[in-house]
Amino acid sequence: MIRTVRATALTALSCAVAGTGLTGCSVASDVGSALQEVRTDVESAAEEVVADGEPTEGETFTGAATLDVDGAAVRVSCSGIPPHDRPIVVLMAGLGDGLDTMADLQETLSETDRVCSYDRLGEGGSDRPDGPQTLADAGDVLTAVLDHIAVDHPVVLAGHSLGGLIAARYAPDHQDRVAGLVLMDATSPTMRDDITGAIPESATGPGAQVRAENLAVFEGENPENLTIVSDPDVRSAGDIPVEVVQHGVPYLEEIPEYGGDLERAWADGQEKWLDLSSRSVLGTAEESGHYIHVDRPDVAAEAIRRVTEQAATT
Repeated sequence: MIRTVRATALTALSCAVAGTGLTGCSVASDVGSALQEVRTDVESAAEEVVADGEPTEGETFTGAATLDVDGAAVRVSCSGIPPHDRPIVVLMAGLGDGLDTMADLQETLSETDRVCSYDRLGEGGSDRPDGPQTLADAGDVLTAVLDHIAVDHPVVLAGHSLGGLIAARYAPDHQDRVAGLVLMDATSPTMRDDITGAIPESATGPGAQVRAENLAVFEGENPENLTIVSDPDVRSAGDIPVEVVQHGVPYLEEIPEYGGDLERAWADGQEKWLDLSSRSVLGTAEESGHYIHVDRPDVAAEAIRRVTEQAATT
C-alpha cells in the first residue's frame, strides 16, 4: 500500500502523468515505479478474492473485476459491507494514477461502508481509449460503472485532483444518484487559464517548462487522451453535502518566480467549487501536499465519512 508518495510542485499540475517526459519533476520516476509495484500487488491480491470477469449489474462482490463498457475493459475494485441505507462511496483517482493509489483509503472506509474505486480508460488495469476523450466521455464511463456497482443506489463521489474535477462536473447532471461529494485538492475549474494567467508566454526557465508541459497535458497529451478546458461556470448539484479539502503545504511556491501566483490561483480554484451546493464547506489538510489521501489519510477518511453520514440522513 502507498504510504510515502509525495508530490512536488509540478505534480499538482499533472507532473505525475506517465510518458510525458516531465524532466523537471524530481520524484516522477520514483512515484511511477512505486505505483506500478503497488498496482501489481493490488491486482494479484484481488484476483485471489474474485475471478476476473464481468459482474452482473447490482452484484455485490469483493476484490477486483472487469466491466465491459462499450467494448472497453474497465477495472473496478469494491469492498465493504452491503450498502443498506447508506450511500456507496466511489473513490476517483487523479490523472496518471490508478485505483491502487486509493487502496489504503478504500480499506479504511470499507470498515463501515461499501466502497468502490475504478481505473478510467488509459489508467491502471483499464483499456486505453481509442481516441480523444472529453470530461463528458469520462462521465459516460462513470455512469456505466455506477450502473454496475450501484444500480439505482445513491453514491458519494470522493475525487482527488482530476478525479475531483470529473466528480464535480458530473454531479450537477446526475442529482438523482450523487448524494454527496468530497473533493481532495481537486483540479480547479479554470486550471488552464490559471496557469496561463500566472505564467506568461514570455516566461523562461522552470516557469516556461511548467507552462508548456501542462498546456500539453490539457490538450490531450496524457494517458487518458483527455482534453481539459477551463470553464468558470460551476453549476449547482443541489443541496447535497460537499466537502472541499485543499492542501496545507504551499509547495507550489517552490516554482521560481511564479510559484506564489500559482499557489493563490490554486486556492481560488478550491473556493470556486463551493458553488456546487449550499451545504459546501472548505477545509485544509494541514501538513499535506497534493496527495491528501496519502499525506493525511485521517483527514480524507473523516471528510468522506462525514459526507456519507450526512447524505444517509438527508
